[in-house]
Amino acid sequence: MSVSPSASPSATSSVSSAGSAPTQADLYDFVRRTAADTELIDSLPLDREGRTWVRLEGPGGSEAWLIGWPPGTGTGWHDHADSVGAFLTASGELKENSLAARLPTDGWKTLELTEDVDRERRLGAGQGRAFGRHHVHEVLNESPDRHAISVHAYYPPLPQIRRYSRSGPVLRLEQVERPEDWQ
Repeated sequence: MSVSPSASPSATSSVSSAGSAPTQADLYDFVRRTAADTELIDSLPLDREGRTWVRLEGPGGSEAWLIGWPPGTGTGWHDHADSVGAFLTASGELKENSLAARLPTDGWKTLELTEDVDRERRLGAGQGRAFGRHHVHEVLNESPDRHAISVHAYYPPLPQIRRYSRSGPVLRLEQVERPEDWQ
């Protein structure tokens, strides 16, 4: 289930300098302040079966989302193409698995990853991270009985999301989604 009306968090947006594109730090500051808005967080409708989301106004023309994660849900492996981003857990706990390796951006379908590229973070309420372009990760709510809620921001607005499958060290490009696929 998705919910997509625009919402505007009560936290004011800031951008590093007037008219410039928001940085990873600006996006992280935005998600941190927005996650602290308990009225906004409590307003997100939650569904036991699927993720829910509401689009937010991010700083400096960025794309931002408030996302509800039912127990046992996740994104699967993906990246955000040329966008930088940040996300923060507002309630519950999320796990992020990521790759500490820069992958080629185009021209491949299957890669064999080297050892020691896997990273794992557990992000409880109030914890998050910023990331650069082409950051490959998956985000999971591994709780058997508790929803998690998070705030995400990306700049530039997501031009595409590349989705991957993973079997051991083999990463395979499965699909490229564009904004019209998830509107």
